[in-house]
Amino acid sequence: MLPFRIVDRIKFIVERQLVKGAGFQLLVVAAFIAAISLVGGILVAPLDGEFDHVGNAIWWAFLRLTDPGYLGDDVGAWQRFVSTLLTISGYVVFMGTLVAILTRWLIARMSELERGLTPVTLKNHIVVLGWTSQTPPLLSELLGSTGRMRRFLEKHDASRLNLVVLCEEAGAGQLHELRTEPGIGSRARQVILRSGLPIQPDALHRVACLDAAAVIVPSSAHEAGSLFTADVETVKALLSIAAQARHYDTGLPFVVAELQDIRKLPVVERAYPGPFEVVAGDATISRLMVQNILHPGLSEVYNELLAGEDGNELYIRSGDSVAGLTLEELATRRPDAIVLGILKPLGTGWQVTLAAPSETMIGVEDRVVMMARSYSGTEPDNRQELLQPVTRPALSNRRARGVSAQRHRVLVMGWSRRVPSLVAELASYPGRGFEVDVVSVVSSAEREQAIQRYCGPELAITCRHLEADYMVEEELRRMAPSQYDSIVLVSSDRFTSGEEADARAMVGYLQLEDLLQESQKRPQLIMELSDPDNRQLLYGHQSEMMISSMILSHVLAQVALRRELRVVLDELFTVGGAEIQFRAPEDYPLPASASFQVLEKTLAVEGEVALGVYRARADEKGHRLQLNPSRAEYLELKPGDQLVVLAITADEGV
Repeated sequence: MLPFRIVDRIKFIVERQLVKGAGFQLLVVAAFIAAISLVGGILVAPLDGEFDHVGNAIWWAFLRLTDPGYLGDDVGAWQRFVSTLLTISGYVVFMGTLVAILTRWLIARMSELERGLTPVTLKNHIVVLGWTSQTPPLLSELLGSTGRMRRFLEKHDASRLNLVVLCEEAGAGQLHELRTEPGIGSRARQVILRSGLPIQPDALHRVACLDAAAVIVPSSAHEAGSLFTADVETVKALLSIAAQARHYDTGLPFVVAELQDIRKLPVVERAYPGPFEVVAGDATISRLMVQNILHPGLSEVYNELLAGEDGNELYIRSGDSVAGLTLEELATRRPDAIVLGILKPLGTGWQVTLAAPSETMIGVEDRVVMMARSYSGTEPDNRQELLQPVTRPALSNRRARGVSAQRHRVLVMGWSRRVPSLVAELASYPGRGFEVDVVSVVSSAEREQAIQRYCGPELAITCRHLEADYMVEEELRRMAPSQYDSIVLVSSDRFTSGEEADARAMVGYLQLEDLLQESQKRPQLIMELSDPDNRQLLYGHQSEMMISSMILSHVLAQVALRRELRVVLDELFTVGGAEIQFRAPEDYPLPASASFQVLEKTLAVEGEVALGVYRARADEKGHRLQLNPSRAEYLELKPGDQLVVLAITADEGV
């Protein structure tokens, strides 16, 4: 073994002290100052008549080391020489090193504060665990939900809204993104950013999860094929929250978590014993896609209801203030809202009845489902006269309309984790006769295995897999896209960002449009996008767009404020029960010029709820949908216009 040099040992000891932080660095500098003062004092102590003893000489050296103003008081060549050396050493050690250490410490402390490592001291706030593409629109939705938020704050005895977001690395980038997000702007100061990961217990303590009124866990993006998926991270975060609650012996907050794979729901139930709601991200988007395939044009309806666009939204109101009224009597007192149905307590959950009979009585524990332009629209308006009653018959007296079972060919272009869920949702409608072709550069074996794992070995519909790149015109032409009834372009999850995935989908769509111009038959086109900013790039084109991040953000935010909304959406967009549909005006005995109230009464006879009109021609803003118009407004229906209704459909085979 080689012997250590004494210099190396001293360097090592000094280094170990310096890396311990500013306090130890200051001690090292103090030691150097003491040593230099001692040496300087010893050098001048022998001078005759200058110093009584060595202590005065050391003090003289310390003054020259720390204050260069004493340099002119010295006499004699040797004393001036030593004084000059001490003054130079003072500039280097005392002033330079000391200022550098303090400056570096101050910058480090400021950087630490900017990173958001200080625990918040809040209660009854809303926590968002994770920064994804959904986070800015989610925060915008929370800040914009004035009526719901007011009730939420009153329920939790809070005076103002506080939003805390846990980011992996909080910084100026997130603040800039918040300020540029529509609906946030200057209100970004209401958002508190903290650094950390949802799977870290210290980070959960940093955002005061246990003291929150609601915790929202959006699904994060992970590399395709990775063993560590977003659902694993979600479950770990829930386990960490539950462990903290046990440690501090306190209650668990209400959690709204997004799961990519709804089959993980039993795992979440075991991981989190507190109150929670799960939003199935993949299943939700897949359900909306299938509903849009069944009812072309429906994307504009749920973009208004679920994507936070200007217009109407779904509201859940408590029955305590209207207990004893029937749904018919309630509707006459709500001129700005449409009563869609009722929720009644059923065990630990809710029984949902949409398009419920008008004679249904509202109980104190019930919830009423309404559609309105604002929260205030769901409240009574005493300034207006009562509306005419609209009577819907009992469910047993209705004649549910059947659906066509003819073959419907669907082409899915692209591949993501959402495709197996989409295929499973199509298979849940066995009476519709779906045939699905999936085209992607991903191998057929990998896709078949993923669908089999999700749907099981027995698939109720025909599903074929084609290996091709739809970005190549020749390969796209060989697919014969005009022979399909519906084409769905999915946003891939195999890119590092949503912008790259959207760019591929949009280029593929433009190539598809050029190809379809050569054909007389035009299939229905549905395109999924990840980034809301990309929607304006295809303004005026004929495809139906779904901004999945916007929809899921809206749903997460609204379920956090009103948890009963989740069961309503499950009922509204799954097979069976009530659905939003388009109907031809010729199917009903309507007068030539009908107001919306006349339309409501006419459809109520069939047990249906009138929601609005879908125009054959778009207005100057490109919109065709007109939901919840004024009751007195004459609709002036034109050829090609369709009625938007909420009705119960009898699916063949269901």
